[in-house]
Amino acid sequence: MSMDRMINILLVDDDEIDVMNVRRAFEKGKIENPLFHAEDGLAALEMLRDGTVPKHRRLVLLDLNMPRMNGIEFLRELRHDPELHGTAVVVLTTSDEERDRLQAYEFHVAGYLVKPVRFLSFVDLMTTLNRYWTLMEMA
Repeated sequence: MSMDRMINILLVDDDEIDVMNVRRAFEKGKIENPLFHAEDGLAALEMLRDGTVPKHRRLVLLDLNMPRMNGIEFLRELRHDPELHGTAVVVLTTSDEERDRLQAYEFHVAGYLVKPVRFLSFVDLMTTLNRYWTLMEMA
């Protein structure tokens, strides 16, 4: 993949199994984008602010249910930060609650995806998302 199409992906998720599944899905789906990991919203904000995740072409994959700062609290803070408010975020969660979905969209997420139970379905989800984010124009 050419460098100008690479996306710097920050996975914000506290569940080690889910993080491992995302990494495995990236490998199986041959997704070459750099993947960074934060265990909660506070750590994610710090990584975005201090440049750990490069500022060019960033995408956040966000779980909602986390300690310290959950996904909705993260979105609230992100959207109020003048430097980060335009960051693309896709919610990737086990929550299929309508309330969570509506609240996430109030903070202008690019998408809301419920994690599939089967690993092969999860690989399909990640490769489809990868095809989309490689084609889209990002700042």
